[in-house]
Amino acid sequence: MLEISADKIAFVIIRARDYDQGLDGRGGRNAFELRDFIADLNDDEQAALTAVMWIGRGTYEPEDLAEAVATARAEKTTPTEDYLMGEPQLADHLEAGMAALGLDSSGAEDDLLKF
Repeated sequence: MLEISADKIAFVIIRARDYDQGLDGRGGRNAFELRDFIADLNDDEQAALTAVMWIGRGTYEPEDLAEAVATARAEKTTPTEDYLMGEPQLADHLEAGMAALGLDSSGAEDDLLKF
């Protein structure tokens, strides 16, 4: 079971896409919003988010989710927000990870973009 909701991952995807594209610069509102959002997630959610990104990047297979989450917890040496925001193509990796896990973020992303 994933310890983070699809809605939360979708929010990170939306903000990460804007951040990756440099729409408001590295120090802009999207960057701060993304950093704060990830920082405010609890430890379980941060580990799950990292694991989803790793699965999307191909570091782990979907069936290794539990191992990826455990590794994210055990090997955390920097703040999760710094680690993830330093990952090129974060949004793409999260989307690919969700797809590999059979999760659909498109509905959540569409709902979030309406606001």
